[in-house]
Amino acid sequence: MKNHKGYGRFVILCLTPAVVLFFIFMILPTLNVFRMSLFQRGAYSPTETFVGLDNFKALFQDASFIRSMQNTILLIVVVTLITFALALLFAGILTREKLRGQNFFRVVFYIPNILSVVVIAGIFSAIYKPENGLFNSILSLFAGHTVQVLWKDAPMVMTSLIIAMIWQAIGYYMVMYMASMSSVPQSLYESANLDGAGRIAQFFKITLPLIWTNIRTTLTFFIISTINMAFLFVKAMTSGGPNGASEVALSYMYGQKDAGLYGYSMAIGVMIFLFSFLLSAAVNKVTKREPLEF
Repeated sequence: MKNHKGYGRFVILCLTPAVVLFFIFMILPTLNVFRMSLFQRGAYSPTETFVGLDNFKALFQDASFIRSMQNTILLIVVVTLITFALALLFAGILTREKLRGQNFFRVVFYIPNILSVVVIAGIFSAIYKPENGLFNSILSLFAGHTVQVLWKDAPMVMTSLIIAMIWQAIGYYMVMYMASMSSVPQSLYESANLDGAGRIAQFFKITLPLIWTNIRTTLTFFIISTINMAFLFVKAMTSGGPNGASEVALSYMYGQKDAGLYGYSMAIGVMIFLFSFLLSAAVNKVTKREPLEF
């Protein structure tokens, strides 16, 4: 009994600093965001005026905010679908197929994930240059004449962000899926071969179901992180331009704060928080499956 009490005290002693720090630096700031969203206040003014839900009512009449949320949702959907499809495809190829230099490909694919967003933004800004960027040079080569696509202009700016974000994320999730796929017993694939199942059928009938738990976890994590990564890429590459065409919810929130609308920006933060929470809950509900064991 004494040993049990001593162990409990030791656990409490170890957990208390982490719980206190989490409460101070996570819970309290989050609660303060909810509180501040109900007030009207300048960014550097101590004066607060309680306005209730007026900030939230103004949000739904703000065309710029609605556009930023549309851009955010577009990036979440497109980047998530393409990134996960390519990560699963490359992980399946590098895990199942006997290729030379598999470790080399793993390193090459993972390198973008260890680069900072600023570095990646610089790389893609050079690639997107209208005069001598890589993309326009390739297009000019195939077209037989000089092509100058404005990759950061309004019609193409979201596509440019999507390409950069996918390139940055694929390697990380590919490596995670390769680790999961490596744990699938080869005997299952051998039995499937004897039954006449091809590679594609094996991938969808064996590989995907057995690594589904990992896919669910990474999918939720990726959707939440995409909201933050979208903000970083926008700030580093486009600053929300041209004319707000690439503005996302978080960058718009910071813009409103810099304009002195502190309470209004906190209301945007609350909306982003609720959107992230509800989206994560919906994804978990939709992707819920009975776990398979082998």
